[in-house]
Amino acid sequence: MPAVGLFVTCLVDLFRPTVGFAAVRLLEDAGCTVAVPDGQTCCGQPAHNAGERGTARDLARRTIALFEGFDAVVVPSGSCAGMIRVHYPELLADDPEWAPRARRLAARTHELVSYLTDVLGVAAVTARHDGAVTYHDSCSGLRELGIREQPRRLLASVAGLELREMADTGACCGFGGTFCVKYPDISDRMVADKAAAIAATGADTVLAGDLGCLLNIAGKLSRDGSPIAVRHVAEVLSGLAGGTPPIGART
Repeated sequence: MPAVGLFVTCLVDLFRPTVGFAAVRLLEDAGCTVAVPDGQTCCGQPAHNAGERGTARDLARRTIALFEGFDAVVVPSGSCAGMIRVHYPELLADDPEWAPRARRLAARTHELVSYLTDVLGVAAVTARHDGAVTYHDSCSGLRELGIREQPRRLLASVAGLELREMADTGACCGFGGTFCVKYPDISDRMVADKAAAIAATGADTVLAGDLGCLLNIAGKLSRDGSPIAVRHVAEVLSGLAGGTPPIGART
């Protein structure tokens, strides 16, 4: 029974705790014991992207120390998982104490759906979701971690769900962390293209594995007056989607 440390992520903690609960349910259903270490903060990705390497290193060391005792670290976000797996070893490569610790943690860190399918061998879930969905492949998950077919395999097992692929599903949504702040006009055009691709599928829900992408897409769809619901893929796979409003919904 693997002992898993769940790295919740800042956006899940602040904007969508349901994703964290969904991750715990999926991991426990797969036979894991799950803990959420106290004291976890940001993975350091915003600081890293902004060139604040000192701050990013400090946050990396903090995360490594908190999660070293687990068999695996699982993250419901391709971008945060990519930060730990790919960029922690780079950030700390010249530190003789922390470099090997960063490499060891990186090797045990996984994005949630990838961990379920590629490591644990989960082939199906017992959830039900009536309706048509489309799936957005986030940049970090797709390009840094090779996550594309894994969520689709599990979605194929969800009763009542029809997956309708959008055109150019791997195109960036325009969020990009600080990119959307630095280049708002370009970001808005990119998310407008993404929203149009989503609408063209006729799906009633769009899913993804990164909350940053989902918040950006939800904001654009809401401003356009679109009825399309936005959800994290873990919410649907765990069966928790039915009890919560979509991301960005006005309540």
